[in-house]
Amino acid sequence: MDPVVTAQAGISTREAEVLTLLGEHLSNAEIGARLYISVRTVETHVSSLLRKLGAPDRRALAQLATEWSRAARGGRAASGLPSPVTRFVGRARERADLAGAIRAHRQVSAVGPGGVGKTRLALAVAGDVAGDFADGVWFVDLVPITDSAMVGAAVAAAVGIGEQQGRGLDESVVAALADRHALLVLDNCEHLRDGVAPFLERLLTGCPRLTVLATSRARLMVPFERVHPVPPLSLDGDDDAVALFLERAAAVGWPITPEQRDQVAEICARLDGVALAIELAAARLPLLGLDGLAAGDQLRLLTGGARADDRHRSVRAMLDWSYALLDEDDRTLLRRIAVFVAPFTADAAGRVAAFAPLEPGAVFDGLARLAEQSLLTATPATGGMRYRTLATIRQYGTEQLTGAGELDDVRARHLRWCVASATDLAGQVRPADGPWRIRFDAVADDLRAALGRAAADPGHRGDAHRLAVALAEAAFTRNLAGEAQQRYEQAAALAEDDADTAEALRRAAAVAGCRLLGDDMYRLHRAAADAAARAGDKTGAARQLSTAATTAYRFSGAFTQVPPPDEPEALLREARALAGRDPATEAAVVLAEAAVLADAFGSDQGPSDNAVAETLAAATRAVDLARRANDPLAVSAALDSLAGAQSWAGDSFGAAATARGRIELLSAVSVQPASMHELTDALVSGVDTSLGVGDLHTARRWSRQLADLPLLAEVGHYALSWRLMVDVLAGEAHDVLAASDRFLEAWERTGRLRAPRLAATAAAVAMLHGLRGDDGARAQWLGIADRLGATPERSVGYGAVFDATVHLHHGRPEAALQCVAAEPAQVWKWVTWIWLHWYVALGAEAAALAGHSDARARIAAARATVGANPIAAAQLDRAEALLDGDRARLLATADAFEAAGAPYQRARTLLLAGGDEAAIGAAAMTGGGIDPGAPLPTL
Repeated sequence: MDPVVTAQAGISTREAEVLTLLGEHLSNAEIGARLYISVRTVETHVSSLLRKLGAPDRRALAQLATEWSRAARGGRAASGLPSPVTRFVGRARERADLAGAIRAHRQVSAVGPGGVGKTRLALAVAGDVAGDFADGVWFVDLVPITDSAMVGAAVAAAVGIGEQQGRGLDESVVAALADRHALLVLDNCEHLRDGVAPFLERLLTGCPRLTVLATSRARLMVPFERVHPVPPLSLDGDDDAVALFLERAAAVGWPITPEQRDQVAEICARLDGVALAIELAAARLPLLGLDGLAAGDQLRLLTGGARADDRHRSVRAMLDWSYALLDEDDRTLLRRIAVFVAPFTADAAGRVAAFAPLEPGAVFDGLARLAEQSLLTATPATGGMRYRTLATIRQYGTEQLTGAGELDDVRARHLRWCVASATDLAGQVRPADGPWRIRFDAVADDLRAALGRAAADPGHRGDAHRLAVALAEAAFTRNLAGEAQQRYEQAAALAEDDADTAEALRRAAAVAGCRLLGDDMYRLHRAAADAAARAGDKTGAARQLSTAATTAYRFSGAFTQVPPPDEPEALLREARALAGRDPATEAAVVLAEAAVLADAFGSDQGPSDNAVAETLAAATRAVDLARRANDPLAVSAALDSLAGAQSWAGDSFGAAATARGRIELLSAVSVQPASMHELTDALVSGVDTSLGVGDLHTARRWSRQLADLPLLAEVGHYALSWRLMVDVLAGEAHDVLAASDRFLEAWERTGRLRAPRLAATAAAVAMLHGLRGDDGARAQWLGIADRLGATPERSVGYGAVFDATVHLHHGRPEAALQCVAAEPAQVWKWVTWIWLHWYVALGAEAAALAGHSDARARIAAARATVGANPIAAAQLDRAEALLDGDRARLLATADAFEAAGAPYQRARTLLLAGGDEAAIGAAAMTGGGIDPGAPLPTL
């Protein structure tokens, strides 16, 4: 980022860093982790950047970052390409041809044998064409990936895409890149063709502006593929092979004289022009000199044979030769470090490779010598130097391990190191975002590779199970919820007894809950019940059966296909038969009974008094039993059921108090999938119930806590949704306008995923635009609400409240009254949970402003409902003051609204008061971004 440009715009150093990372299309959570700051701080910087740069939304900021970076680099677009440590040499024709192929085709595969130089050519060409892609270039190194199912995860990590709730990571990647004009470089695809090919097909189908450059030893066989062969370096004409040798010779301090050029050309010809073989040979110059390198015995094994049939032969021969020239310790070290799939530290190499005959002290010096011989690379990194071998050299080292009879021993040591590393990472319950994430990312690919090998080896089943559990825990902390669920399910399959299987499946179900995958939750709880039953744990089986039954009702909105009622009811009957007298199990059974009862009175006519009483009794008993069992998560689930029953009964304050107690309870519980799922749900309930009783201060606090939860922070529109709702109801227009742009951009990045729970937020934003007098924007946001999943029935609740508010604002009380004309009992299902107090207060105020004869009766009836709700009570006081012509009482409501954190309602009161106060109210509204509208100046 150009410091002159940013300084002129009034952008601080930290804001410039955030802007740069926005240009790399990172999420707020990823930016926070990169800069070691909280998600909330990132949001503050983004809001500041939007204001300072006059950008309409986050996407525009990212585009500005790209353009400024391009200008700073002399017109070349910013990209996510790694910086090679050596200069690219030659291949001018191949470079131009490949660039042309990328510009003409959506998927190009650069194909050639190992060591021929595919990666370096791809990097050079990607840099050449970066300016053609408005959204930049991303590089994905697939060398460390050993599981075909992790291809999408590797792309997501490189691009900075988090998993979206309700869908898998592969789907999230396709949705996030759907409208990006970018180049994606997938390097070293050959060992993952079964995973790369289907992923690429979905990606290119769903992302019409995306271009992919892949490197592979064999074509990928995908429909869009254009194969571009990568030949060895030329040995005549431009003589790129010789040029590469000269470049690398100079790098090791061994310049070649003109008269030695023919000798170099002969060596390069014997090496078939293969780049890796030439680089390995040049690295030997300080030891052998050019004459020694070209001596008969040194290169005899490189001659002869049908090289045209197997260009890789010269690389293998050069590796044999280089390996033979090493001393015994360095040969031992080279083959043993081949077990690492990702860059590793000297300490890690010592723990895995340092056993007889290799002494621990020989590892560090040995790594340095291998780097000098170009057999591995050394790169400074956070926490010290990291070493890495090329894929070709690692494969060679694995062959040597096998030949030396050490393969099983070294892999076993690597597995033990991985188990220890994963266990250590998982044991840090609340790791700091930055350093912990760096440590996890550095070892994650080795953990996955070791797990894949161990899972396939019956002799290491126990270690594989432990590693799968630890990796699942660490992946969850890293916000890789999809992988966490996968690893828990893998741990269940690897467990050596059914009790461990049941526990792993239970945890997998909790992660599925965090992902809003109701079908998976239901499936996994049932599977955990089966495993517990096999283990002879009847109470455990009963708890899981009960939880499955509860899930079908409690989280029905997260299902793609809700089970038919008779199915969870059958589970409940089975659970009752197994439950016994264990309090925790009894609590789970009673909670399921409460869920069934609550669902049974879900008709449009509303529940009967008996049904409400039965549900309240069952929920209360479940709470008592869970507390007796000293199980805070069971208590939380039971409190959720109780809050729902209180809400249906019209006890809004009781529901809010219950939700508050639930959040306080969970704040002391350690972070794990089940507690995170409960806390997320509790905070949502807390915000909703606080809004329901007019407690905007508490609702705002919990909405911010909700937005800071890591799993929601990755999914921007979910994280923003409840904060938006609070700010809309308060009338904080400027905050809403900025946040709603981010909400919309994040939702579009998901591919406009249907999310009915968020439709109310979109409708609330529409209401705010209605208050601003912007009918076009209001219609746009109502359309967004429809696409999110708003239903006509549900709009009776929040839709009636929002529409009535807009009508009152613009002086249309009769129209407002029509919106809330139905008695609450007629539409109880849609107004009870949050909107009951807002609904009845608006009806009373509309009747008063319209001069209806029953206005006082409406106000009195509403008071009995809203009780101590500070906003609804002030609204009723205002309506009564208007009827009575009591100016002092009317102005007192302005102070009440201000104390309740409702600046819009305060300004509206001043407008209604008329006189000098009306001018103050109009100025307050205008300053707050709202059109003063046309209220009725009764006083």
